[in-house]
Amino acid sequence: MILGAVLAGGRSTRFGSDKALAELGGRTLLARAVEALEAHCDAVVVIGRETAPAPTLPDWPRADMGPLGGIAAALHHACDAGYTHVLTCSVDSVGLGSDLVAQLQPAPAYCESQPVIGLWPASASATLDAMLTSEGRHSMLAFAQSIGARAVRFDTIPDNINTPADLESAERRSHGL
Repeated sequence: MILGAVLAGGRSTRFGSDKALAELGGRTLLARAVEALEAHCDAVVVIGRETAPAPTLPDWPRADMGPLGGIAAALHHACDAGYTHVLTCSVDSVGLGSDLVAQLQPAPAYCESQPVIGLWPASASATLDAMLTSEGRHSMLAFAQSIGARAVRFDTIPDNINTPADLESAERRSHGL
C-alpha cells in the first residue's frame, strides 16, 4: 500500500506569497498536487499545512526542517497506518506523469532533478529520524544515499514552480504557447 504525501510546509520566500494557493489552469498548486498523487496512491496526506483538500500532518520532529521534516512525518504516519511505501512530491511539482510509480520502482528511488519526488519505504523512518535528530548533514541527497536510493532520470521532467515567473511559464506551456 502506498501513502501519497504532498510536502507543503515551505515558506514560499522565492515566490513572494503562499504558492500552494497560487492557481495554474484555474486550480491551486495544492489541489493539483493532491490530485496527482491520488492517481497513484491508496491515500494522500498534506504535510506542513493546517488546511488542505486532504488530511494534514505537521512536519516531524518540528516545523522548519525542510522537505525531510515532511517526509519524516509521512513515513511515521505510513508505519502507524500500515502503508509499505510513501510517494512524495512538493506542492510545486507540476506535471507528474501517469507512469510516476513505475519510474520509481523498485523503491527507494527519487527523481534525479527534483529529489523531493520519490518513492520511499516506510521502514526508512528510523534512518531519517536518526538523521534529523543528529548534528550531521540534513539534506535530501544525504538521506537518499543513506538508504541506498536510486536517482531516476525522468523521461519528462515535472515543472518545479519556485517563482511567479515559473508559474507564468507553466501556464503558457499548459496552453501550448
